[in-house]
Amino acid sequence: MLNLQPLYQRSQAAFLLALSMPSAAFGFALSVQISALSWLLSTQYGLEIHEIGLVWAAGPLAGIIGQVSIGLISDRSWFWGGRRRPFVFIGAFIGALMLLALPNIGLIAEKISFISLIGVAIIVALTLDISINVGFNPSRAIIADVTDEGPDRARAFSWAQSVSGTMGVAAYAIGALWGNFTLIYLSIFVVLLCCIVPMFFVQEDQHSGEQGEQRHHASLAEILLAIKPLWAFGVYAAIVMPLRVMHIELDHHWLELACIAATIVLILSDTWAKPSSDRVALVHFRRASSANAMAWIAAQTMFVYFIAFVQERFNGLDDTETGQVISISFLVLNAVAAILPALVLAPVAKKLGASTALGVSLAIMTLGYLSLWFAGYSVFSVYGLMILVGVGWAATVSLSFAVMSEGISDTNMGLYMGLFNLSIVLPQLFVSLAIGPWIQGLESASAMFLVCAGATTCSALLWLRAKKA
Repeated sequence: MLNLQPLYQRSQAAFLLALSMPSAAFGFALSVQISALSWLLSTQYGLEIHEIGLVWAAGPLAGIIGQVSIGLISDRSWFWGGRRRPFVFIGAFIGALMLLALPNIGLIAEKISFISLIGVAIIVALTLDISINVGFNPSRAIIADVTDEGPDRARAFSWAQSVSGTMGVAAYAIGALWGNFTLIYLSIFVVLLCCIVPMFFVQEDQHSGEQGEQRHHASLAEILLAIKPLWAFGVYAAIVMPLRVMHIELDHHWLELACIAATIVLILSDTWAKPSSDRVALVHFRRASSANAMAWIAAQTMFVYFIAFVQERFNGLDDTETGQVISISFLVLNAVAAILPALVLAPVAKKLGASTALGVSLAIMTLGYLSLWFAGYSVFSVYGLMILVGVGWAATVSLSFAVMSEGISDTNMGLYMGLFNLSIVLPQLFVSLAIGPWIQGLESASAMFLVCAGATTCSALLWLRAKKA
C-alpha cells in the first residue's frame, strides 16, 4: 500500500478531509435511519408509536455491544494494514447490506413467515446499528490516534463534524426532494465509497502508545468505575427490555423514577468531587459522560418522537407531506451542524475551551426546544426554530469526543471511545423504553420538548463543570 499520508499532511485541509470521510459516511447512514425509519414503520407498515420505540430500542443495544467490544479489540489488534481500518471496512459492507434491506422489511417478513413484521424490523435495525457502531468507533478513534491532544484534536473533530453535517444536509435534502426511498438506495453507494477509499490515504502507526505507562490496559474494575454515571440506565434497560419483549407492562412508573433519582445521585457525586491526582482523568471522563448523556436524552427524544409532534400539530398533511416536513426539519438541523463546527465552534473552543463552548451551545438548544413547544404551530416556524436546536446539536456531535479524549492514552483510546458511546446508547434505551409510553399517554405530544429542554439544561451545566476536573 502506498504511504500517501505525508503528501496529504502537506495540505492539512486535504488530510483532514480524508480523515473525516469514514465517520461522515457512517453519520450519513445514521441520518438515513433517523429520517426514514420511523416514517417507514409508521406509514408503510402501520406500527404504533410505542412499537416504533421498541424497534429503535434495538439500536442502542448494538452500540453497547459494538462500540465497546470493537474499541477494545481494535486497540489490541493489527491486520489489513491497520488497527482501525479493518473495522471501518467491515462496518461499511454490513451497513450497505442492511440499508438495502431497510425498505424491504415487508418483503423479508413475507419470505420468513415464522418471524413477525416487527421482529424483522428489529433484526434489520439492530444489524444496521451494529454495522454503524462497528465502523463508527474506529473512524472516530483514528482521528484521535493521528492528532495531538488539545486545539488540534478539537479542530480535527470539528472538521469531521462539518463534513458529516454537510453529508447529513444532503441526506435530508434528498429525502425532502426525491423521497426517502431514493435516499435509502443512494446511501448504499455513499457508505461504501466514502468509507473504503479514504482509508487508503490515512496511515496508522502500529506502535503508537506502546511506550512506558501507555502499555497499561484498563481492567474490568476500571471500566465499570469509568461508566458509574450510567449505571442506573444500564440496570433499568436490563430489567425493562425483557419485559417489553414479552409484552409485560407495568402499571406504575416506580422503575423510571428510581432510575432518574439514582442517575442524579451518581452524577452529582462526580460533579463536585475533588479528585486525587491519579483520578483526575477518570473523573473528567465521567463528567463528560454525564453531560453527554443528558444531551442525548434530549436528542433521542426528538429523533424518535418528532413524527408524533408533526402528526399532531399538522394533522392535515398526508404521509408523504409528513415525511417531507420531518426531512426538511432535520435538514435545517444538520445544516447548522455542518456550518458551525469548523467555522464557529472550533475558534470559540480554542479561545474559551471546548467545555465552555458546549455549555453555551446547549443553553441555546434549550431555548430552541422551549420555543418549539410554545410557538411551533407552522411548518416555517418549526424550520426556523430548528436552527437554535442545531447549535447544541453541532456542539454535541463535534466537541464532546474531543473533550472526552483529554488524558486518555493511545493504548485505550478505542476502548474509551466505546465507553463514551455508552453515554449515548444507554440514554437512548431509556428514551425508547420509558419516554415513549409516557408520550403516548399525554394529550399533547409536543410536551416531549419540555423533556428535551430539561435534559439540555442539565447538560449545559454539566459541561461547564466538566472543565474543572
